[in-house]
Amino acid sequence: MANASFLFFLFPFLFLEVVDAFVGKYGVNYGRIADNLPSPESVVTLLKAAKIRNVRIYDADHNVLTAFKNSGIEIIVGLGNEYLKDMSVNEDRAMDWVKENVEPFLPSTQIRGIAVGNEVLGSNDHELWEVLLPAVKNVYNAISRLHLTEKVEVSSPHSEGVFGVSFPPSACTFKEDILQYMKPLLQFFQQIKSPFYINAYPFLAYMSDPEHIDINYALFKSNPGIRDSKTNLHYDNMFEAQIDAAYAALEKAGFEKMEIIVSETGWASHGDESEAGANVQNAKTYNYNLRKRLAKKKGTPLRPKVPIRVYVFALFNENLKPGPTSERNFGLFKPDGSISYDIGFTGLKSSAPSLSLLSLKGNGLGGWFSSSHLIVLMICVSSLLLISS
Repeated sequence: MANASFLFFLFPFLFLEVVDAFVGKYGVNYGRIADNLPSPESVVTLLKAAKIRNVRIYDADHNVLTAFKNSGIEIIVGLGNEYLKDMSVNEDRAMDWVKENVEPFLPSTQIRGIAVGNEVLGSNDHELWEVLLPAVKNVYNAISRLHLTEKVEVSSPHSEGVFGVSFPPSACTFKEDILQYMKPLLQFFQQIKSPFYINAYPFLAYMSDPEHIDINYALFKSNPGIRDSKTNLHYDNMFEAQIDAAYAALEKAGFEKMEIIVSETGWASHGDESEAGANVQNAKTYNYNLRKRLAKKKGTPLRPKVPIRVYVFALFNENLKPGPTSERNFGLFKPDGSISYDIGFTGLKSSAPSLSLLSLKGNGLGGWFSSSHLIVLMICVSSLLLISS
């Protein structure tokens, strides 16, 4: 025991258990930049009906975290880019944030991860590049001091903007100017056993070059695909090619054993005239085929034994998001709980608009069903049935 204690003092990362922040293969991003969304309690009902057990949010909103209490849904909270500078230089501030936004909700709310920043190294804000790793370390140190490392994972999602050459997949590398920041970050994530989170959007790639990219390749539809001449691997869809490109970049940087989780992917159902491919049919096709592929629990051509795990973007359209029209039109569901298009989810809205489960949930299902109104309704229905017979 004395030897083990000494080793732990010298090499604490050797004794870490892996935190699995993802159950199953399918999750969803629950963004809330909108003024017409249902209550968090109603969202829990919606997610349960859709059998979605993994959710990412972009903050640590207390109303959301309270609503998810005892739901069985695992959630990753977000620490926004605006906090990174403060967190990087102030370990006590990181501790205060965790104590305020994570610790009080455990274990009833199953917070399984903290995403520190979002797409930082793919942005043009070089000041944030400098502070990302110190902020990550301070947040991790806070959860370590609170003995939460076996429950809560620390990560930071990246955009495709961190890569230089990405085609063919085997040629992918991190951009040279980013690598000096990426490599120490990856070293730390390797020590604490966190995966590499990547936001992978075939939609954005297609939109940037629709004349040269086969839409069928981007949508998982039948197409000739591409063959990587170096690995001799064949790709029949862009999504898996993007993931394997990330694996290739990790391998070149010295992190060939690091797992990848897709933190965002999706397809816009509406866009500006300049946003090629943004329509309902393509959004339906992409998300349906993605879901069908994930259900097979298979990996990519390069990592066939590592099942792909994905958070789809997004749960709802967000009508207040800035930017082009596509930014406001990635939702799988409408705010009333009905589906945006059919990919196998049923939604919660019934054929009678005033009697949707979302509205019942929002008004308190238990109170409604226990009230005398239901008894009266049942008596009326029974009477009508007797009369008609």
